[in-house]
Amino acid sequence: MVEVFGKVGDVAKLPEVLTIGEVSRRSGVPHTALRFYEERGLIRSERTAGNQRKYARAVLRRLAFVRTAQRVGLSLEEIRDALATLPEGRTPTKADWARLSHLWRGELDARIDAMQRLRDRLTACIGCGCLSLKACHLMNKDDELAALGPGAPRLRAATEGGIS
Repeated sequence: MVEVFGKVGDVAKLPEVLTIGEVSRRSGVPHTALRFYEERGLIRSERTAGNQRKYARAVLRRLAFVRTAQRVGLSLEEIRDALATLPEGRTPTKADWARLSHLWRGELDARIDAMQRLRDRLTACIGCGCLSLKACHLMNKDDELAALGPGAPRLRAATEGGIS
């Protein structure tokens, strides 16, 4: 049950500050994750005289931004850096999201490319049924690809030094 503070016209006015339980319930983010996000500088709270966390209601939009950015594969550090470009404590607007998502477009495109390459090549490898790896797209006979660096260069995007 949401606590209501007065009315504005015929619309109930929501409280300006929320407890950690209310934020957790409204956002779907567990208490532990809220504390973790706060430690990492993604969200802020104020403390009461009794040392209880109180969050501005706008934290709900900020949490939605964090969760959406995580869902597309961005790290918490990338998200924190993006949020740091906003004025202190401000919730991202639609224009902010458009600007930030434009900055991330290249990274997201590279991740999509890598995932498609992985999907396509793993399907071929698993689908052949030979188990000998003679026709495997991921095979690196005699470590010939070592010069291209660590990892699986055949799965990296061309922009990252991958090969076809």
